[in-house]
Amino acid sequence: MARSINQVILMGRLTRDPETRTTTTGKNITSFSLAVDRNTPDGQADFFDVTAWEKLGDLVAQYLSKGRRCLVQGRLRQDSWDDKETGKKRSRVEVVATDVTFLDSPSGDQGGSESRQQSSSGSANQKPADDIDDSPIDLSEIPF
Repeated sequence: MARSINQVILMGRLTRDPETRTTTTGKNITSFSLAVDRNTPDGQADFFDVTAWEKLGDLVAQYLSKGRRCLVQGRLRQDSWDDKETGKKRSRVEVVATDVTFLDSPSGDQGGSESRQQSSSGSANQKPADDIDDSPIDLSEIPF
């Protein structure tokens, strides 16, 4: 028998700044909305509500804002409830993120040199590649 699969991958822009709240059990949950272009001549888009829990949600809230591009991987979750005002049954589908990849820098330079240097260098004290000395390495200086 085939197993069930619930997986979604979306790439788009945030339509609003992420909002973080804390559950009654003390866990952080961050919510945001993603607009995904349909690549049609009329410029239509689909809009998805996304939630990210705990550490992932904290990172989203810290680094993403309205208009920023990201890639979201996760699963779909459907909620159902009775509307208190009308008494009608309501439902919605949202994406529960398991991974979020930030695709551009805060300044919107589409992944320019600043963001590449920060992600690849790992330390501000490293020398640029142009300043590296090509002399032979003395193996006795290596501490391990």
